[in-house]
Amino acid sequence: MNPNNATNKIATQVGDREIVITRIFDAPRDLVFDAWTKEEHLSKWWGPRGFTTTFQQFDMQPGGTWEFIMHGPDGVDYPNTNIFVEVVKPERIVIKHAVFPHFLATAIFEDLEGKTKLTYSTVFEENAAVFDKVKTYAVPGAEQTMDRLEEHLASMS
Repeated sequence: MNPNNATNKIATQVGDREIVITRIFDAPRDLVFDAWTKEEHLSKWWGPRGFTTTFQQFDMQPGGTWEFIMHGPDGVDYPNTNIFVEVVKPERIVIKHAVFPHFLATAIFEDLEGKTKLTYSTVFEENAAVFDKVKTYAVPGAEQTMDRLEEHLASMS
C-alpha cells in the first residue's frame, strides 16, 4: 500500500491484477455521482493530468457504450471503448473496458455525513506479467484522475 497523502484523502492498494483507490471528497454523494454520470462534467476531469478527452458516444445505462479519445500532452491519442455493466444511482457504476488493457472498473459512492467516500477498483483480465507493465502508468494515471475529479467538484459547488 502507498502511504496516504498529507490530507489522508487517498489510499491506493495494488494487488496481483487489481488497483483500488479510495478517496474522501468534501462534496455530497449526489454531486460526486453527477460528476461521474453527466457528460458535461465527466469530459472535464476524466484522465490523467495534462490529458483532454473527446467523447464520441456516451450512453450511460446498462449495456450502453462510452467511447472517447484521450489526448495525451505529447500529442498521442488513446481511443477507449467502455460498456456500462451497472448503473445504480447514486451508489455504484460498473464499467467494462473493452480495449487493451481489459478491465472491469467499479466505482462505489458512500455517503459520509455530507462528504463522499469513493472506492474505485479496477480488476485487469491480462496476466500478471502484462499487469506489471500496465500498473506503472495505470496507478499514477488513476490517482491523477481522482485529483482532477476533486478539483472539478470544487468548481461545481
